[in-house]
Amino acid sequence: MDNTSRIELSRSALANNFDYIRKHLQPGARLSHVVKGNAYGHGIDPFVPLAVELGADHFSVFDAHEAAAVLKALDRSVDVLIMGMISEEQLEWVIDNRVSFFVFDHNRLEQAVKVARKLKRKARVHIELETGMNRTGFAPENWTKTIAYLRQNADALDFQGLCTHFAGAESIANHLRVKDQIKRFRKGRAYFKKEGLPATQVHAACSAAVLRFPKTHFDLVRVGILQYGFWPNMETFIHTQTKDGSDHDPLERVISWKSQVMNVKQVKKGEYVGYGTSYLATQDMTVAAVPVGYSHGFSRSLSNSGRALIRGLRVGVIGVVNMNVMMLDVSHLANIETGDEVILIGTQDDQEISVSSFSEYSDQMNYELLTRLPLDIPRIVTE
Repeated sequence: MDNTSRIELSRSALANNFDYIRKHLQPGARLSHVVKGNAYGHGIDPFVPLAVELGADHFSVFDAHEAAAVLKALDRSVDVLIMGMISEEQLEWVIDNRVSFFVFDHNRLEQAVKVARKLKRKARVHIELETGMNRTGFAPENWTKTIAYLRQNADALDFQGLCTHFAGAESIANHLRVKDQIKRFRKGRAYFKKEGLPATQVHAACSAAVLRFPKTHFDLVRVGILQYGFWPNMETFIHTQTKDGSDHDPLERVISWKSQVMNVKQVKKGEYVGYGTSYLATQDMTVAAVPVGYSHGFSRSLSNSGRALIRGLRVGVIGVVNMNVMMLDVSHLANIETGDEVILIGTQDDQEISVSSFSEYSDQMNYELLTRLPLDIPRIVTE
């Protein structure tokens, strides 16, 4: 049975974005495609095979559940890196399936050795250094102990990577903080090398750092939001435009979100629309009901402010966004009918509803809105 809405992923848009990112990579830097948060709402199941078709061979995820989803979506092997959560129960699966993972505390390092010896298979570890994010990672005072442990347990640990994460590389307000992180990370890399443990893969750069701090590309970059056709923020976009001497947006949005008109109703002047009294009709009007609400990822904060497209024209959300339904003012459109296509994100004729404009209406970031799109909305790959 069809869902009340669908998400479409554009193959040509993704190919364009991959090309753009690859052109900005420093020589020798490998591209890891970040697909955490269900591929930023695009869906791991359709996105990962599409990305592989376009040349992807390395994926970064947040947890073991996402790593399993990546492998399940493919009929060939790729490199998968877990950057966050792995429970003790999941660690055996991770090591047995040769999935690489961040290690950011000594307890996980000890668990990895124990499981690796049980399986007689080395754990592929990437040591995360604390450089100023103050979230996860080994602080400098623990580096000596960590190095000693890696040496002592070389039979069980495959020390593959040395990494860190920047605390907001997209913002000029964080510039000095990130520069300090880069300095600390370089110091850590030099220390590990001096102690005879050079990492095969050194990585730190996210989407914003790829564009703003090219010297942080090292051996691997972890690109998320950029590949989907969105900028980390407006600052990054302006910085890149200025640097490239361009006046257009080189990225293309991969995602479109579409629904349809469920019902059309005439409302008389002086009547309220929807729950409560938040919207009063100041004239006779035509209202269209669309079967998408906050349970589908269309935020309740878009009540009386959200936008959509019907027949190539922009229409406004009126009244309170319900759990499963929203109402649109279509008074300026002629002959609206049940079944007419409704664009919630995407283009129709020469008009566009972007996720960034969506976010401006609702005070949500691109990341937040995208990753809140429910798993059960069908995702379809288009040209």
